[in-house]
Amino acid sequence: MGPSDDATVSGHCAAGFEGVRAAFVRNFRVHGEVGAAVTVIVGGRTVVDLWGGHADAARTRPWEHDTLVNVYSTSKGMTALCAHLLVDRGELDLDAPVARYWPEFAQAGKAELPVRWLLSHRAGVIAPREPVAERYAHDWDHVCAALAAAAPWWEPGTAQGYHAVTFGYLVGEVVRRISGVSLGAFLRREIAGPLGARVFIGTPAEEHARCAEMVGQLDEARIAERFPGIPQPPFRSLADHPLAVVILALTYIPTGDVNTAAYRSAEIPAGNAHASAHGLATVYGALAGGRLVGAATLEAMREPQSLPHEPDLAIDALAPPGTERRWGLGFMLNHQRQAGPNPRAFGHGGAGGSFAFADPENGLSYAYAMNKYGSGATGDADPRNTALIAATYEALGVHRTRPSGHALH
Repeated sequence: MGPSDDATVSGHCAAGFEGVRAAFVRNFRVHGEVGAAVTVIVGGRTVVDLWGGHADAARTRPWEHDTLVNVYSTSKGMTALCAHLLVDRGELDLDAPVARYWPEFAQAGKAELPVRWLLSHRAGVIAPREPVAERYAHDWDHVCAALAAAAPWWEPGTAQGYHAVTFGYLVGEVVRRISGVSLGAFLRREIAGPLGARVFIGTPAEEHARCAEMVGQLDEARIAERFPGIPQPPFRSLADHPLAVVILALTYIPTGDVNTAAYRSAEIPAGNAHASAHGLATVYGALAGGRLVGAATLEAMREPQSLPHEPDLAIDALAPPGTERRWGLGFMLNHQRQAGPNPRAFGHGGAGGSFAFADPENGLSYAYAMNKYGSGATGDADPRNTALIAATYEALGVHRTRPSGHALH
C-alpha cells in the first residue's frame, strides 16, 4: 500500500457532483496528497464539502472539517476584500494618494502614489531598501515604517511586479489607518466572523492545535539557493541581476518557519492566512452572491489593471514559459481559465497549490486547501486544482460563459 492510498475521505457531495469526489480521491492516489479539503458552493448551497488525509507529516492526525492550514498567497484575496469593503462604504478612495490615509508613506517620492497601485502590484514597493532583520520580521510597525521610508524600485504605475510579501503590509496598513484595527482583526470582525467562516490572519493561540503542518514547504529564506550566482542582498537596483526582483520580493522581509506558533500568530496578510476550504468558499460565496459589497464594487474588483501581455517583473522569472498573469484590484483574473470556463471569475492562489475564487455569473464559489506543497507558487495551474475545477463545472454542465454572464450549457 502506498503512503497515500490509505487516505480516508469524509464529507458529502450533492447528487451529480460525484465526479468531484472521484477527482479528490484521485489526488491522493496519483498526486500523493497528504491532507486536503475542497468546498464548492452554488447559489448559496454547499454542493461539495470534502476533506481527507492527515494534518501532519507523520500522518498521526486526521484532517477534519475544521482543520486550518496556511494558504500562502490565497491570503491576498482576503486582504484585498477588506479594502474593498471600505471602498464600498465610501471610506476608501482607490484613486486617492496612499498618503491621504498613511501620511508617512509620502516619503521618497511616493506622495502621489494612489491606493489602486498597491492593489494591482504596480507600486514598485516590492521590498524595503534594506533587508529587515529577522528579529523584526513579525513587527508590524517596524516593517510598515521601513516600507513608508522606501523609494520605489521602479517608477510607480509603469510596470507590474508581484509584491509577494509587501502587498499585505501596504494594503493592510491602509485598512488599519482607516478602521483603527489591524487587518486580521478587521477581517474577523467584518467578514469571517459574521459569516461563520474559519479564516484567520493572525491565528489565535487557541486555534493552533487545529492547524495542519505544511509538508515540503518552500523555505523563502533560502530562495536564492534556487538561483546560483545571484549577488547577495542588499541590492542597489534591479539592474544588479535579472532575478533581483524575485529575491527582493521573497527575502527582504523574512517570514520564518510556517509551522511555528510565532508565524501562525503573526499578521502577514500577503501570505499567512490560516483557513479551512469551507471558510474560504463561504467568504467567496458571500461575495459572489452580492452579500458583501454592491454590484459596482464587485465589478470594479475584477476590472483588469494589467495591459494585455504585460510582463510581470517577479512572476515571469518563476513561472513556466507562456504563463501570463493579469491582475484586478488585488485578485488574479481568469483570462487563462485556471478558475474554470468563466473569464470573469476571480480569486487568488497560493504557493503550494491552495486556491479560492468566486464565479458570480454562475453563482459559484470554490476553495481548495492542502498541506502538501505542490505547484501553483505563482498562481499557475496545479493539477490537483485543475481536476477538481474541471469536475465541478462538468457537474454543472457549464462549458463556457457568455460575455453577458449568462452561462451556456
